[in-house]
Amino acid sequence: MDPNRALVKPTPQQLAWQEAELTLFLHFGINTFTDREWGEGTEDPRLFNPSRLDARQWVRVAQEAGFRYAILTAKHHDGFCLWPSRYTDHSVKSSPWRDGKGDVVREFADACHAAGMKMGFYLSPWDRHEPSYGDSPRYNEYFRNQLTELLSNYGPVAEVWFDGACGEGPNGKRQEYDWPSYYAVIRKLQPDALIAICGPDVRWVGNEDGVARETEWSVQPAPVGSRSAIDGKAWYPAECDVSIRPGWFWHAHEDDKVKSLAHLMDIYFKSVGRNSVLLLNVPPNTEGLLAAPDVQRLREFRAYLDQAFAEDLARGKRAKASSARRNAPAAAAVDGRARTYWSPAGTEDAPWLEVDLGKPTTFNVTLAQEFIAEGQRVEEYRIETWDGTAWQPLVQGTTIGHKKLDRVPETTASKVRLTLTRAQATPLIRAFGLYLAPPIEGAGLGAGAP
Repeated sequence: MDPNRALVKPTPQQLAWQEAELTLFLHFGINTFTDREWGEGTEDPRLFNPSRLDARQWVRVAQEAGFRYAILTAKHHDGFCLWPSRYTDHSVKSSPWRDGKGDVVREFADACHAAGMKMGFYLSPWDRHEPSYGDSPRYNEYFRNQLTELLSNYGPVAEVWFDGACGEGPNGKRQEYDWPSYYAVIRKLQPDALIAICGPDVRWVGNEDGVARETEWSVQPAPVGSRSAIDGKAWYPAECDVSIRPGWFWHAHEDDKVKSLAHLMDIYFKSVGRNSVLLLNVPPNTEGLLAAPDVQRLREFRAYLDQAFAEDLARGKRAKASSARRNAPAAAAVDGRARTYWSPAGTEDAPWLEVDLGKPTTFNVTLAQEFIAEGQRVEEYRIETWDGTAWQPLVQGTTIGHKKLDRVPETTASKVRLTLTRAQATPLIRAFGLYLAPPIEGAGLGAGAP
């Protein structure tokens, strides 16, 4: 047991981000027009000319699919800027789009703010075009200047996304990024913005498949710049990035390779369902629109989620517990309210919560949530069903965090029990739910998919 872990809590910004669960990534730039994934920095800006760019479409589709944050690639590794930066001509101002007077970041930011979508941007530290790259002091100043532009001119920014890509500069020298100075610019100009991946507020899950670990703690060793550190530990939750297509940028030949609904749902259960946020990339095409196959899949994704989680079979049912603290009764775990929770009195080694469904009820998904505003505490749990004479094991799990979803074979029971077998401190269980998700062809979601 690590008592310090239990003391660490998310900032309000981290809490809102985790509860949002879904973020849209928009890879768009010169690569969209060269049919490449990584540009070299030598591309002609005149190639950039989306014929029907409509950032409002991006945001509308995202919101319809349930996404509440959106992140745009303001600059990828090729150095081409989607805004008219003062510090380089390698940008939209050198393109024919909008007669050289366009600003993709402006249109994106305006669309997000008008719709109430949280806006963020990705600014690649690696820049294969900028001559000063590799001359570390000069380039760091260049990068801070570009950060300042993006953080000063486009309204509230919710997330700044960095990766750690680094290559040699034109002088053959490897660039040394001055991360603390980048963080200082962000904290000064957009103090509420989360700094993600190569940053102290949100961490990379470790793969680009959209898959978190079964045991996923939001509390980690404190990174440089953390605002929630206690005795070397900090709230540092995981983000799972994955593209809806094989590539990150749009390619016409991948229009028939959009991930299936079954694949997307598997990703959802292994990211959002494992105490993480899903960052799903959906790249605009050469017209400047989200492509029809991607839009259709997102609509199917939303429709399936709505159907699968339409009815919590445990909601409002009679609940009892091994013990309960004052103002934290067993019923609070099944009342559907976000600010209530069941918490055991703390006197037993394996406190349990039992829900009486009133009649035999069939389900294939279980849900558990902790009240993470007060930290993440549960280390191990199990779920059992009553067969009329004894409790039968169904799920053996580890961490819960914001949300843990377990897919199980279709199970019929009249009583279900959640037992918390190990915890860092007294658990706070915000929700315990049961659902009957419909099958998806090829997915096995209704039959205990992995």
